[in-house]
Amino acid sequence: MEKHEDVQYCFQDGNSSCRKALLSTSIYITLYIFFSLISAVTVFLNVLVIISISHFKQLHTPTNLLILSLAASDLLVGLIVIPVMTVAIMESCWGFGEYFCAFHFYITFLCTSLSLGNLVLISIDRYVAVCDPLLYHSKITITGTICCISITWSCCIIYDAVIIQNFVNVQTPSRCLTECVIVEGITWVNIMYIAFIMVVPCSIIISLYMNIFVVARSQARKVFSKEAASVSGVKTVRANKSERKATKTLSIVVVNYFICWIPFLFVFFFTFVIDNLLSVIIGFLPLVNSLINPIIYAFFYPWFKVTAKHILTLKLRRS
Repeated sequence: MEKHEDVQYCFQDGNSSCRKALLSTSIYITLYIFFSLISAVTVFLNVLVIISISHFKQLHTPTNLLILSLAASDLLVGLIVIPVMTVAIMESCWGFGEYFCAFHFYITFLCTSLSLGNLVLISIDRYVAVCDPLLYHSKITITGTICCISITWSCCIIYDAVIIQNFVNVQTPSRCLTECVIVEGITWVNIMYIAFIMVVPCSIIISLYMNIFVVARSQARKVFSKEAASVSGVKTVRANKSERKATKTLSIVVVNYFICWIPFLFVFFFTFVIDNLLSVIIGFLPLVNSLINPIIYAFFYPWFKVTAKHILTLKLRRS
């Protein structure tokens, strides 16, 4: 049987399901450079956030510790997930075996659950700050926040490991990229995973932010009332304004997460048949989310601009 000269196979046995993707050398190199730049910029920006909050004691607040935790999970995306996804997309010949395929899915699940866990904690923090500001400092402490972050990371690492090892059957039977898939399909396990990892956290986040916006709106009306104009209420008004600004910034982070992750998860879990280019774009949306988060901080948090300047100009000791 003759082979068409334009068709190249991954292996000498000529397995028809293991065809190489015929990309020109220039396109191949350009895409690798592009994905590498996304990875490098994601790592660089999130490292800036981590160093800023870790080094400057003035930034050691419960809210900033949650931002630090989110930046750490975003750093994980830049260091591991983007390179792994790049290889998975670019190399049509899957020669990395079942273990690397399982690792590919595990790290994706882990980053999904870590990001959502951090956003739930951020939502709770903002809810108390806006809806119960007088008791915020007594309810939300640095020690308590560190404990919650540690528990969240531990639970996500263990739970996703159990899901991959015991419930999800990852196989690469023909050694090709298209076979590095979860072959279980839609089962009660996947439904349980979606409910536990996505539906419950998203419901908590949405309900908390709806309450936050209702309270913030009523507080905004009071600012323009005669009562808020009194001298004794000036500090409270300023504090509430500051908390609302932080809440607005972090709500943008939450919306950014939903926009980037929900299309990917729908396609991933429900295996929609879509165009190859669209599938690549949707597949990289969650990764772009980790790049956008520190950019949001740069636009809305003056402290990040100041600390980043000190770090980049190597003036950490003087600051």
